[in-house]
Amino acid sequence: MDQPRVLVIGGGIGGLTAAVALRQRGWAVTVLERAPELAPVGAGLALAPNAQRALDVIGLGDQVRALSAWQGDGGLRAPSGRWLSRTSSEAAAGRFGGPVVLVHRATLVSLLASALPEGVVRTGTAAELTDVGGDDRPAVVSTPDGAWEAELVVAADGIRSAARRVLFPDHPGPRYTGLTTWRMVVPAFGRPFAPHETWGRGRLWGTQPLKDGRVYAYAMATAPEGAHAPDDERAELRRLFGGWHDPVPGIIEAADPAQVLRNDVHEMAVPLPAYHRGRVALLGDAAHAMQPTLGQGGNQAIEDAIVLAHHAGPAHHAGPAHQAGPADHAESAHYGRPVGAFGTAAASAAGLAAGLSSYSADRLPRTTAIVRQATRAGRMTAVGNPVAVAVRDALIVAVSRFGPGFILRGFAGIADWRPPGHTYASGTPRQ
Repeated sequence: MDQPRVLVIGGGIGGLTAAVALRQRGWAVTVLERAPELAPVGAGLALAPNAQRALDVIGLGDQVRALSAWQGDGGLRAPSGRWLSRTSSEAAAGRFGGPVVLVHRATLVSLLASALPEGVVRTGTAAELTDVGGDDRPAVVSTPDGAWEAELVVAADGIRSAARRVLFPDHPGPRYTGLTTWRMVVPAFGRPFAPHETWGRGRLWGTQPLKDGRVYAYAMATAPEGAHAPDDERAELRRLFGGWHDPVPGIIEAADPAQVLRNDVHEMAVPLPAYHRGRVALLGDAAHAMQPTLGQGGNQAIEDAIVLAHHAGPAHHAGPAHQAGPADHAESAHYGRPVGAFGTAAASAAGLAAGLSSYSADRLPRTTAIVRQATRAGRMTAVGNPVAVAVRDALIVAVSRFGPGFILRGFAGIADWRPPGHTYASGTPRQ
């Protein structure tokens, strides 16, 4: 029997995590990435304990933690530098079973890609979903090399997902939130500082150290959709944040203007009816784009991937974990099977349909709730009226007097999530 095949559209963090997880369950995997190379944006990523536990399932959690900076004590500040609240990394780790760690996105993408055999990831390959498949037929994806069929397609093609529009053509898709973001990584700053997020009038700034001494910084502000700086984005940051507390002005000056990334923020205000249709599953921003205010966008994509692999189940001819070997090169000889070759390789239609339904049932309520919580947090950061800002800050100060445990309650049910009960990649049962 041919090995059941999965095509992953999109080589970002969610797509690559799904590829690794499904391959460890015995599926033959090919990742189709439109970009000419796996070159993620120059930005950092905070991995909360929930995402780290998901990566533990595929045996990469320890490596990620070793490559990451553990988030230290910090807190929330006003533009003057006054501390509004303090956070305790020890309290967070105690409550949620581990610390938040900071990793460069390129580091994580490289680690995930290295867990796949050569040839599994096909860059420079545009992919279009042309048939979602069903009980009696495979899904079909068209590429410049022709149309290919597979038992399962994972659509991890981002916030502007073309696959989502095929699955749910009447859905309105993500909406603009009224917020735009900037992200940058600057060289080692030369002096220590506490990790912090600073809230002003309709503006936000965050600064976090990375493992190698570089600094990851991000900013957010209210702006018209599609707006851009008249000169360069670093100059825009200087105008918006140059008068804020140390080290914000110095970080802005240390940034390479060409490396300052600006993106409008969109969110899935109207949830999708499901995260699957036919033999296609959506994950990450394609399914549930959210504001970055909780730092959970990438974390939820990683969760999606692990839960999808769990419910898709092991390939019928393979054990629970498929190990790399000489035969793996055959896996990348073609993307799937040419149209018309569907037959003995088909995965159990009933089993896969049930698995995809379970995936939607698991992920839709959780991610919808997190999208809404991120929206509420975004409203707090977007407050621009001076009186409202003063009230907001006074409330934060008052709440912080109850200690870090009270503030951490906002992440209960998010950071303490645990993956579905199956073994780690090593075969050791999860405790």
